[in-house]
Amino acid sequence: MLNGPTGLLLTGVSLAVGALALWQVFRPLSQGSKYYLIIFLAGVLPLVFLAYPADLRLPARFRARRRRIDSDSDSTDGNNADRDSESTRARPTATDWVLVALAAAACLYPVLPIPIGTGGGGYNAFLDRQGLLAPVDLVLGTVLLLLLLEACRRTTGWILPAVCLLFLGYGYYGGLLPQSWPVAHAGLDFSQLVDAFYNSDSGFYGTPLDVAASYIVLFTIYGAVLELSGAGRFFVELSAAAFRRSRTAAGRTAVASGFLLGTVSGSGAATTVSIGAVTWPLLRRAGYPPERAGGMLAAAGVGAILSPPTLGAAAFIIAEYLGVSYLQVLGWATVPTVLYYLGILLSVEIDARRSGVRPVVIDVGSPWRLLARFGYHFASLIAIIVFLAVGVSATRAVVFAIVLAAALSYLDRAHRLTPARLVTALVTGVRGVLAVTAVCAAAGIITATTTKTGLGPQAAALLIGGAKVATSDPTMVLVLTALLAAVALSLLGLAVPVTASFVIGWVIVGPALLDLGVTAPAAAMFVFYFAVLSEVSPPTALAAVAAAAVTGGRLVPTMWQTLRYALPAYLTPIAFVITPAGLGLLGIGGVQRIAFAAVVTALSVAVLAVAAGGWLPGVGPAGVPERVLGALAGVTLLWLEPVPVAVGTALAAVAAAGVFIRRRSTGRPRTPKEEKL
Repeated sequence: MLNGPTGLLLTGVSLAVGALALWQVFRPLSQGSKYYLIIFLAGVLPLVFLAYPADLRLPARFRARRRRIDSDSDSTDGNNADRDSESTRARPTATDWVLVALAAAACLYPVLPIPIGTGGGGYNAFLDRQGLLAPVDLVLGTVLLLLLLEACRRTTGWILPAVCLLFLGYGYYGGLLPQSWPVAHAGLDFSQLVDAFYNSDSGFYGTPLDVAASYIVLFTIYGAVLELSGAGRFFVELSAAAFRRSRTAAGRTAVASGFLLGTVSGSGAATTVSIGAVTWPLLRRAGYPPERAGGMLAAAGVGAILSPPTLGAAAFIIAEYLGVSYLQVLGWATVPTVLYYLGILLSVEIDARRSGVRPVVIDVGSPWRLLARFGYHFASLIAIIVFLAVGVSATRAVVFAIVLAAALSYLDRAHRLTPARLVTALVTGVRGVLAVTAVCAAAGIITATTTKTGLGPQAAALLIGGAKVATSDPTMVLVLTALLAAVALSLLGLAVPVTASFVIGWVIVGPALLDLGVTAPAAAMFVFYFAVLSEVSPPTALAAVAAAAVTGGRLVPTMWQTLRYALPAYLTPIAFVITPAGLGLLGIGGVQRIAFAAVVTALSVAVLAVAAGGWLPGVGPAGVPERVLGALAGVTLLWLEPVPVAVGTALAAVAAAGVFIRRRSTGRPRTPKEEKL
């Protein structure tokens, strides 16, 4: 870690930012939320240039892999910064210190009550100049723009800054496009763009940054508190204890650990590394090849971004964009999360039987004994849900959960959170939000440009028009639009982090789905899921990169194994939007609709898992004809209407019958002998 004066400065500013975030929950600044966002960014952005120096003195090959693992900018995992391995980073250079000073100046300028030429003069004077920026406003707004692009480059790589520059170029040069083009606009000069970024509610200080400063920082602190109190270790041990006598104990432990850690993490790559460090030895002893184990770990880890109560950063943005409570978003995510992990667990069972994975007995205590001794770690998680249910705001709910988790930590002498350890948790939590803050602030470039140019409706019309080229049937137009949107979101997710992918997808794809009659919750969750799945999509697949680093497996095969484990998750979101019954998957509607949608989609996930894995558990291997029929059945079942469901069920039954016939002709597969660790 950085030490000496630099380390003290980093720690001190992090502590101040964390304290301000907690204070803001109960005593909001009188000047308003935008004033708080300005102060928050002024505290965080300089830290980015200290924590992520440009000169990383590491071998280039290791540095590239390390950055891809550590730059999961949608993390809400409190200990992510701790894993950032600052010991491998170079000390800040003179250039870094210059950027620190520029960041502080550009961020604090709007609130400094000092006249500077025709600019300055304090916060209210700055707001009054909206649309009429003074020269100094323009200069410092441009400086902040460049600094945010550099901060994103350091934390996430070159792609997101390039995308932001593409939107900037579109805003500036869009007026030169032929006016017959759907995406042409009147054109904006540079001062108009800087004004939209620097002095509006849709730019740097828009909804994405508001989410980072109001929600994500608190959840990263909460995650750090739980980690330091021993919750992470307890979740892994509980998973191992629950399945210790199971034939597929190693695989089930990895998946269950991913789910439990994901409830407090919200970071795909970070959760993958956490569960991999503990469960990879079990998987290796059970006979899993590194690539298959890596795929399982990555798929289980990415579920962290989908698992309530701590979803990824984009989930908080959904709540803000739609004007709903965070509890509602958690409700929408519950059934899809269960289906996601159901698909992974079925794939684990299939792999164990198809590949002859050796059963292992895990030498841990009884799960009931673990629950009796350490079950209090669940208390704060349950408390968040309870507080939200009785109407407490999400920010206050997580602060109360932090207090509860810290108090309960004194039940374990080895992990009690003394004042010094609480300070460590606070600092660690703030450091964990540095990258996502840079991304959220830079996302303002995208949202502001889209708002000023009207790109959203234009892109929606273009997307719908592309679907209408193939068909004029309204239902098929919706289906084709959803498929085109899924492809576009998947490609977009390959280039940018999850949060930025969701923001771009929502302003481009969201209007198209809404114009076709899709409800706002379904459209938002559709975009959210495909943004999240970018973490397991080749050729980038950050979670797979993290898993390969843990297992030592080959990267490309690990990515394809990850894709196979997560395959049902690519199709399930389409069910959200193509029929009204799909809303049942989001917990919207009566009990009958929810039960119907959940049961049928669970059958679809199971059939798709069998088709992808080539094995029907309890029966035997599936041949190519049965797998093709199974794939058709699984896809058909996603159309949640009576006739398609009946057809899909019939196809699944025929495929299962074919597997039974195949088993009778080949005999029962042999079971590998159990091996004790």
